[in-house]
This record gives sequence, structure tokens and C-alpha cells, in this order.
Amino acid sequence: MKLLSRTFSAALLAVAAMAATGGAQAQSGTFGNYSLYGPGAGYVGLNLGQSNYSLGNGIGPFASEDHDTVYNIYSGTFFNPNFGLELGYTHFGNIERAGGDTKAQGINLSLVGRAPISGSFNLLGKLGTTYGRTEVSAFPGSGVASGKENGFGLSYGVGAEYSFTPQLSGVLQYDEHRLKFAGGERDRVNATTVGLRYRF
Repeated sequence: MKLLSRTFSAALLAVAAMAATGGAQAQSGTFGNYSLYGPGAGYVGLNLGQSNYSLGNGIGPFASEDHDTVYNIYSGTFFNPNFGLELGYTHFGNIERAGGDTKAQGINLSLVGRAPISGSFNLLGKLGTTYGRTEVSAFPGSGVASGKENGFGLSYGVGAEYSFTPQLSGVLQYDEHRLKFAGGERDRVNATTVGLRYRF
């Protein structure tokens, strides 16, 4: 987990450094204000970061991890410069808990919104649903139910985007997903990620 934290921190610093470089280019006139999104515009993206499972760990002297590496691939299109739809797949990683393993993944469909702050910087928002698939194995008597579950749940997120060029941007994002786990409960799994987005 220390290696994951270092990798995530390095990715954040890399995005910050690229944003600073992009800002200097914009000021020097390499590229200035431009229309980042328009009706029918599309994009694809890849994000990597850390997930956090908000789950109980039961009882007993077992490992109690709550986070792992998460990755998210997605594509979207805009109806107008401010609103669009996005479809993506997220793998939340595997954690050890209750003498076994817990893992989750999901397909997400969201309404997305964009609030431009400048020609290169946007605030982002998402609201939608995630069809999640979860699998839990636990030691008998740990107090944690084992089994597989799937179904739809609420999802939402916020983020920020900095464009280095009219096509390529860096994204920092926080998303929450309500996923169903064995035992009948819906629990929160969130993801904090950084990545790259390409517009076409």
C-alpha cells in the first residue's frame, strides 16, 4: 500500500506539473481560449487511483484492508457545451477482510456537467447509476456474509480538468458508488483518481 500511495502522489504531482507547463504555454500564446466541448463532441479517458471500501470487517484477528488500486475507462459525448452523457467501466480492486477477499467492479452511466472557469480549466460533475458486480469470501463466524451480488445503485462525482491542448487534458476526479454486497446491504465504495482525457 505504501507503493500505491507513492504512485498516486507521483501521478498528482505529474498532473500539477503538466498544468503549470500548459498554463505557461497559454500565457505565451502557444494556445489560448478555445471551445473545449460542443454539441456532438466526444471524448475517451483513462483514470488510475485509489479506491476506498466503506465496509465492516466483522470480528476476529483478520486483515482489514479498505483500499486498493482502482482504474476507470470511459467515453462520453456532449449535447451542448455544458451537459452530456458518459459511459464507463471501473474496477475497484481487491481487498483482504474477514479472513477472505472482497472485490467489486461496475459499469456506470451518468449525466455529466461542465462549468468552465477559463479557456483551459473546467469543474466537472456527474450523477447517474452504476451496475455493480461484487464478490465476497469470508471466514465462517467472522460476521461477514460471503457471496456474489449485482444490481444498480446511485453514483455521483466531482472533478476538475485542465486542458494542455484542444484535444488532451488532465483530470482529477472523486466518485462515489452505492454497490450491493452479500447480506443485502448497499455500501459506499469511492474512488479518487487522476488521468488523461482525449477529445475528438
